[in-house]
Amino acid sequence: MGSNPTGGTHAARSARADGDPRSFTRPSGRADYDGGVSIKRPHPASWLYYQYAGRLPAAYGEWVLHDGTCRTWMLRVVVRGVLRIAPIAAVLFAVLVYFGGAWPVALGALLLGLLVVLRVTLTGAVESVDARLARHGYPPGHGSAVRNRMDEEAAERYRAVWRNSGD
Repeated sequence: MGSNPTGGTHAARSARADGDPRSFTRPSGRADYDGGVSIKRPHPASWLYYQYAGRLPAAYGEWVLHDGTCRTWMLRVVVRGVLRIAPIAAVLFAVLVYFGGAWPVALGALLLGLLVVLRVTLTGAVESVDARLARHGYPPGHGSAVRNRMDEEAAERYRAVWRNSGD
């Protein structure tokens, strides 16, 4: 059990140099934690800056790890991709409608563009999250190692419940 800097306690999460997510300590000396108990979240302006490839202060390191390794990490990547394209899409829609285009055609074009952006975003999701974690002080590939460990633990729990060899 580890002690969270914000007061809670929960199991430590880590990664050795060989990629095993069981012994990594952040450069600041704090251990990495599972995202269950009171992780310091960035305020909305910092969160928006972070979504546009900004780097958060070290105090948000545990939240950044949680962001890249939680159960909904892929949904968070999709939200990040949509947020990045939203201002451009709004301007393009306004320009297309203003210069005589029919709004259904403009909307259809933007939706097709959004599908392309989502495909590109999802194609590079793993590498993007690992690079984001590396910018925040974690070793390269740490997010993938943590997610793989979590998947293995979930598979083991599944096998223990549903693949019981005693039946």
